[in-house]
Amino acid sequence: MTAGSPDRRRFLTAGAAVLGAAASAQLWLPAAARAAETPLPDGVFSLGVSSGDPLPDGIVLWTRLAPDPLNGGGMPDRVVPVEWQLAEDHRFRKLVRRGTAQARPEYGHSVHVDVRGLRADRRYWYRFRTSGQLSPVGRTRTAPHPHSSGGSLRMALASCQNWQHGYFTPYADMLDQDPDIVVFVGDYIYESTPSATALRRHEGTGEPFSLVQYRNRYAQYRTDPDLAAMHAGAPFVVSFDDHEVDNDFAGEIPQDPDKQPHDAFVARLTAAYQAFYEHMPVRATAVPDGPHIRMHRRLEFGRLARLNVLDTRQYRSDQATSQAGAQDPSLTMLGAQQKRWLLDGLKDSPARWNLIASQIMMAETDLKVGEGKLWFYDAWDGYQAERNEFSQEFKQVRNPVVLSGDRHLTMISDLKEDYADPDSAVVGAEFVGTSISSNGDQDQEAFRREWDPRRPDNPHWKLLDAHRGYHLFDIDRDGIDAQVRVVDTVRQPTSVPSTLAKLRVEAGRPGVEVV
Repeated sequence: MTAGSPDRRRFLTAGAAVLGAAASAQLWLPAAARAAETPLPDGVFSLGVSSGDPLPDGIVLWTRLAPDPLNGGGMPDRVVPVEWQLAEDHRFRKLVRRGTAQARPEYGHSVHVDVRGLRADRRYWYRFRTSGQLSPVGRTRTAPHPHSSGGSLRMALASCQNWQHGYFTPYADMLDQDPDIVVFVGDYIYESTPSATALRRHEGTGEPFSLVQYRNRYAQYRTDPDLAAMHAGAPFVVSFDDHEVDNDFAGEIPQDPDKQPHDAFVARLTAAYQAFYEHMPVRATAVPDGPHIRMHRRLEFGRLARLNVLDTRQYRSDQATSQAGAQDPSLTMLGAQQKRWLLDGLKDSPARWNLIASQIMMAETDLKVGEGKLWFYDAWDGYQAERNEFSQEFKQVRNPVVLSGDRHLTMISDLKEDYADPDSAVVGAEFVGTSISSNGDQDQEAFRREWDPRRPDNPHWKLLDAHRGYHLFDIDRDGIDAQVRVVDTVRQPTSVPSTLAKLRVEAGRPGVEVV
């Protein structure tokens, strides 16, 4: 998509321009209330708008007031009323809901409106207004009726967007593909220090530790125009992985406990989780409680698909450091309660497709060529007893498909009952989405030299690639048609997209095939 394309202009244009008349910016308040307003600095909607977690009758609408986004936000230390509207048309002639939310300084002047009473499987447009300023217009969609068994769902899978490694150009193509929903499985920001040699340098002077520092980092990422346009174009379902806090952290254990004492890391978790909440279109159930946040949740798309969103960071045991440790049955990725929640949700699901959004890869990655095994201990390979238990359970689950990220690679696999036995049953499929920008424009020949020799030791891998992009799924009762969408570069503000591969998962037939 070019910067001047019609779709792009629609989602990046300020609401006042969409209305076509500056006077209409005043239509929401009576004259007395308008006169009583204390003007805010210009540019309060610099971070755009987004929506998320669709229900058959509801949606979350989000914005954050931040006229000076990279310096704490730039808002006065007071509660600010923000009006919102939801309509059936982009000109807002058919209003269906309206109200006023309170942007509070203790939550970074973020706004989360949980709109209910909407019609199922319906497209809506929304916008915000405060102090005479109109937000960009966003477009969203509710989930299908709970008893709807037909229809289709177009879903995009995204992860791993490192500001310093490149522009977020895959989102421009994603917007053109018009998904019903975007599932983002982690690494929305990166906590790394600014690099003098980076294509786009991180703000600040070091890693974020405080709430203000995390707010600034999120705000910087939110200013990417392609990301902003995609947020305004479709609802997101988001979760976090490690880089929203600290690389490879596990529960309350940092990557480097010798450098981050427990109390200091708990304070960091508290700041990071609050900043995550402040910048994501999630419900009040995700308001953090200190160093704890509820992220695992379940969304229904009629009888077609159930989406189980996992939290693979907050409840996990510390990572193993050896092969024996990776097979320790006491290690857990999900924690006892979340594990039971997932198993119950898979067993009692009425859905045709049971989707699991897992931040890290579930299928085995054997890095050692030839005899023996060498695993990534941060992924499910480091928690093999629990992974193997799920592999057994998947045999009794209708059409399980895992959607993952983290790897900065496209890795599409059959899920196996037993990875030690190549002839064991296929129990499901997994799509590990490549990154939006992390790792930048990789040397494809070097990638092949490193990874192709490992293919014979990983016969369950169906597709392996190192281009930047995302995955796109068209889901109906008969199957899932998947596309690996890639771009030619993330080192320029625009790029050329293409379809790298097409794959299919047939209903009732575990596994995935390249078509």
